[in-house]
Amino acid sequence: MTTPRQTTLHDTHVAAGARMVDFAGWSMPIHYGSQLEEHHAVRRDAGMFDVSHMTVVDVAGPGARAYLRRLLANDVDKLRDPGRALYSCMLNADGGILDDLIVYRRGDGYRVVVNAATRDKDLAWMQEVAAAQPDHEAVSVAEREDLDMIAVQGPEARQRLLPLLPEALRGPAAELTPFHAVESGDWFVACTGYTGEDGFEVILPAGDTRAFWSALTGAGVRPVGLGARDTLRLEAGMNLYGTDMDETTTPLESGLGWTVALEPADRDFIGRAALERQKAEGVTRRLAGLVLEGRGVLRGHMKVLAGEAGEGETTSGSFSPTLGASIALARLPAGAGDRVQVEIRGKTVPARVVRPPFARNGQPVVDIPA
Repeated sequence: MTTPRQTTLHDTHVAAGARMVDFAGWSMPIHYGSQLEEHHAVRRDAGMFDVSHMTVVDVAGPGARAYLRRLLANDVDKLRDPGRALYSCMLNADGGILDDLIVYRRGDGYRVVVNAATRDKDLAWMQEVAAAQPDHEAVSVAEREDLDMIAVQGPEARQRLLPLLPEALRGPAAELTPFHAVESGDWFVACTGYTGEDGFEVILPAGDTRAFWSALTGAGVRPVGLGARDTLRLEAGMNLYGTDMDETTTPLESGLGWTVALEPADRDFIGRAALERQKAEGVTRRLAGLVLEGRGVLRGHMKVLAGEAGEGETTSGSFSPTLGASIALARLPAGAGDRVQVEIRGKTVPARVVRPPFARNGQPVVDIPA
């Protein structure tokens, strides 16, 4: 049995009383005592996540732009200036999702952050595609194992975080809007996140991580584990790779059609032909949100009955602390209406079909069952 990898903060989490679990080959905190309190801390104040298990990859060289335009379904030409960020999927030739990621434009190239669970697969694929480029020697793809990553999220995230950044970054970071980033030396601060709240993701040298985490703790930012991270991202309607999407699903079937850039027509990205065929033939299934209207808790892999349209399945689900109701993402037949039935422990329970997100900025954005 392989021993899970540890982040720089592993001993800090253990000392704080965190319950540690094996997640994607890493020993990570699931909670520090109360998942519910950690969830509410992010919605109402500020919480921080150790996300150093994520993989930071720097892409550079004169061929970097052409390489990423081939590799990704979204178009990095949208990143006109350094500091801009873009969400995209990386596809196989059949249009299946290999991973979802964020790519940042930098002055000397690009920075890509991919999921921990797909690290080895992603790096191998990125190197394979780079090697196939006509100008492959003009592209470098380098994993940055010397860097860590901490996310600070919540309505008070700016107030708590900004004074603790290196002085050169405090002013520029205060001006950041979503999907923009600034950097100074090896510190990189992006206004991105996975919770539906205001906040930042800070990439920093591993040697500075413990002191920065300690300073955030001293400023009243609450450590948050993977359990609350999952309920927060679900409320925000954000997909989890391997659960809500994978290589057997396309962006068009996963609520991610907006991340596919089919213009200009001459950009031949991997998976384009398959997506164009699917779009022309019509998508037969779609990802939607569900709000349970009866008793029970929605989980992944529950059968969803959509009447004459057919059957679907929940992909991820949980009790929503912000809504006080059970919610889920579900892959449904394209013709499903706004009411369905979910099989829970042998019984069918009514649910309403909604368009995610379920909550943003600490407040529900869908109707809550009485």
